[in-house]
Amino acid sequence: MRSDIIVIGGGAAGLMAAVGAAQVLAQSENGGTVTVLEKMPKAGRKVMITGKGRCNFTNVKDWGDFQDHIRTDVNFVSPAWHNLTPEGVMALFKQNGMPSVVERGDRAFPASHMAGDVVDTLLRACTLSGVKVVTDCEVKTIDMNARGFSLDCVQTSRKQVREREELTIEPVEYSCKKLIIATGGLSYPGTGSTGDGYMWAQELGHSVDDCYPSLTALVPMGYKQDPSLAGEIKQAFRGRTVYGKTKERKIAPLPKWYPTFEKHIERITPLSELGELLNGNNLDNVQLSLYVNGDLVQQEFGDIEFTDGGLEGPLGFMVSRRAVKALNDGHKVSLSIDLKPAVELEKLDQDVHAKWEEVINDERSKGQSFQRLFRIMLGKLIPWNLTLAFLKMNGKVSVDTLASALKDWKMEVAGFVGFERCVVTAGGISTSEITAKTLESKKQPGLYFAGEVLDMDADTGGYNLQLAFSTGYLAGQSAAKSL
Repeated sequence: MRSDIIVIGGGAAGLMAAVGAAQVLAQSENGGTVTVLEKMPKAGRKVMITGKGRCNFTNVKDWGDFQDHIRTDVNFVSPAWHNLTPEGVMALFKQNGMPSVVERGDRAFPASHMAGDVVDTLLRACTLSGVKVVTDCEVKTIDMNARGFSLDCVQTSRKQVREREELTIEPVEYSCKKLIIATGGLSYPGTGSTGDGYMWAQELGHSVDDCYPSLTALVPMGYKQDPSLAGEIKQAFRGRTVYGKTKERKIAPLPKWYPTFEKHIERITPLSELGELLNGNNLDNVQLSLYVNGDLVQQEFGDIEFTDGGLEGPLGFMVSRRAVKALNDGHKVSLSIDLKPAVELEKLDQDVHAKWEEVINDERSKGQSFQRLFRIMLGKLIPWNLTLAFLKMNGKVSVDTLASALKDWKMEVAGFVGFERCVVTAGGISTSEITAKTLESKKQPGLYFAGEVLDMDADTGGYNLQLAFSTGYLAGQSAAKSL
């Protein structure tokens, strides 16, 4: 089967690349065909889980502020961003039937707050533009020839027979003049992001910078039980569901080159007693400081969430990139939470002593133990559900030292949740080998890259999806114009 342009990957970048390419071809004299090959049964699986199912699909900050949230080469991203800005993304979605709303932090969501609407809108835009989206089609090999690219694929056909699904697996070959690789990174491999694009890029002569998890949970010391408890079942959470010729469901083994890390702690590792106490607590308007080998390297203000994975939320994610990199490099990493950043230490100390006097002089305090009264007083300063965990981690705290402990709640970091549940992959195909203005390979004419497969990542808050949309759209337009 032949198509003028083939996009590998039906995620945010891939679908937007197809739309961009089809729009250009529709305006040309000769036209052309665009095909998206997606190995999963449905396109846009990772988009479906973005933002806890609400899909914060972009951030409407202007470029001056937006670029401060990009953690890789800003100059590489700039041409794509300016070609399709956040306002441009919102306008494109609106043209295809999806209104959006902007919330705190300049974050844009579909008006319905349903991630499925983003996927449906992208697919609608593809359909209206004449793009063919082929699912259950996994690319196995890519070869270059005089006419362009040849792709050997495996096509799975599904047929419902009574209460079971029968599958037929057949080889199929595709060819194209221009090829766009938008396969995503390694995050959430269950959605299909298992690093295929990195392998093909290397086979086609490109360099791949070391990949590691970013925007992921950091695991404080003592938060989890023995990590080895997760060893026997971790593959089920990291692998991809495939079907053999016998039609039996099984988990595909991850490739031998799949990155492993000494400080990786599987999210499914059971919580310890401390973890159970912390899990489910949210902290608003606090300050989080990241230390590497005792030196302060990053400080952020905002919200924190303690989950079954560890310390997450906007602040946890923002410092996770540096924390993971430092842990992988063998450095000691620790965190400090200032629970009262708006209150000076001296004033907070006065508040603590005033509340202590209030508690011990209360008629209801008669006969109560010191520990009970201290916890009651602490509950007037921080969320009650957090008091036991705080006291467990600050066992020697007293009325005189509580203010300091509240301003500097220390946590040593034992490890981090890996690709199985990180939001984005840091590292990837080296952008020095890609032309920023077109996203075409400098090594292989006619080959383009877009999205997370590139060494390109940013903070949480809609920035990464915007980068995926912008690079996808530019790659698609560039490939079509080059025809």
